[in-house]
Amino acid sequence: MKANNYPSLFLLLFSISVYAQQISPQIEFETTIIDYGTIENGSDGARVFKFKNTGSADLIITNVKSTCGCTIPKKPDEPIAPGESSEIIVRYDTKRTGPFRKTITVSTNQENNPIIALKLKGTVLPAP
Repeated sequence: MKANNYPSLFLLLFSISVYAQQISPQIEFETTIIDYGTIENGSDGARVFKFKNTGSADLIITNVKSTCGCTIPKKPDEPIAPGESSEIIVRYDTKRTGPFRKTITVSTNQENNPIIALKLKGTVLPAP
């Protein structure tokens, strides 16, 4: 390939990349880390990760799983339309005392970075 064809090839690849990004879903979380801080044993362990589909196609959360059985995530069942918001609810078992760090893995249909890691951390005080 001649050197004078490289700018044309670059422009073509760039155009394809921009077009592909324009017709895909894009998830944007308000935060990817929730810090419980220090909480009482047996207190409410439910927290919410809020997000928005900033793309131009329906966002589908295909799977949400945690690193252990002490954290239970709940994903939205329906696709999230472009511009719409939704949430992933996580519930940590606050009867387990001591410090904790957990990861929630979110699988989506977005093309760039389809797997997102969400983090939980905190400390549960011993029972009185």
